[in-house]
Amino acid sequence: MNKEAGLKKLRDTLDSIDNEVLELLNKRMEVVHKVGELKAVSGGAIYRPEREKAIIQRLTEQSKQDDGALAKNAIEAIFLEVFAVSRNLELPEKVAFLGPIGTFTHQMSESKFGAMSEYVPMNSIKGVFNEVAAKRAKFGVVPIENSSNGMVNDTLMALNEYNLKIVSNSPMNIHHSFATKCEHIKDIKKIYSKDIVFGQCRNFLSEYKLDNVELIPVNSTANAALKALEEEDSAAICAHIAAKLYGLPILFEQIEDDSKNHTNFVIISDFNNANSGNDNTSILAKLSKESGSLVRFLEEFNKRNINLTKIESHIIKQELIFYIEFNGHKDDKNINEIIDIYKDEIKFLGSYLRETDEN
Repeated sequence: MNKEAGLKKLRDTLDSIDNEVLELLNKRMEVVHKVGELKAVSGGAIYRPEREKAIIQRLTEQSKQDDGALAKNAIEAIFLEVFAVSRNLELPEKVAFLGPIGTFTHQMSESKFGAMSEYVPMNSIKGVFNEVAAKRAKFGVVPIENSSNGMVNDTLMALNEYNLKIVSNSPMNIHHSFATKCEHIKDIKKIYSKDIVFGQCRNFLSEYKLDNVELIPVNSTANAALKALEEEDSAAICAHIAAKLYGLPILFEQIEDDSKNHTNFVIISDFNNANSGNDNTSILAKLSKESGSLVRFLEEFNKRNINLTKIESHIIKQELIFYIEFNGHKDDKNINEIIDIYKDEIKFLGSYLRETDEN
């Protein structure tokens, strides 16, 4: 068999497999439609992160048993899109996020809700909460904490103000890309990015002798990519999604000094997650000013063997409030007891699937 004949045979095989994949996907969507009809009657939640995670984990184990070529990250990338398409068949989703488009928040939103959802960039975190509270969007995506800069105060203020729930809390590694239309680095005369990002990429700029190039701060890395696309002899340090969005060629990936820099994002909505058996819960606690009130409050967790994973004090509207995360779901007996005892001091923010580093 000659080369061309062999290639045609392989392509015909791929076409046949693609046809089978399409047929199976259509069958899956028929079942999804039936599930959607049942949920419409029962009022069940469309977004079920614990169910999606269980499916991905099961498929990953199956792929390992079959010596398949797909690792967990590949399976996750494929099936998150399948889940997103499925959810949009059940009920079209509109997702508000802290804009503009092309930011890391946009990137996190697409990673969770896929390419088919409708995305609405908002100018502020409060604007995201407004969209969800007014039911103009089903979900909102905002940052809550950065490993370098700490908790995002605007998100805490909005969680305190609005009666919405955290339905997911997920970390994302913050990787910066160097993108430009210039073929050679020596041709670059100016670089656009957010002011703080230049400081996070000092080693890269020094290593490639870009110390003396004009660094121009802009309001977002997405805007930096747009500037670099429009102007000759310029480059941008931006998120991968921004370069992809504007068709700006990427010369280097992951140029940040700290490879462990990450941001936690929360997804907010108007429903409570079911108990998955592997959850975290977030609350805001406004305790009395009596001496020892915090110690007594924390002792309630200790007595019930509840593992606290985060406790931070913040001033919100001139009041001292504690943001607390711990293992478990609000419907667990030991947690429900604390929420009942301190019902006047606690604001429940949400129970959500605990993120792990399983591979």
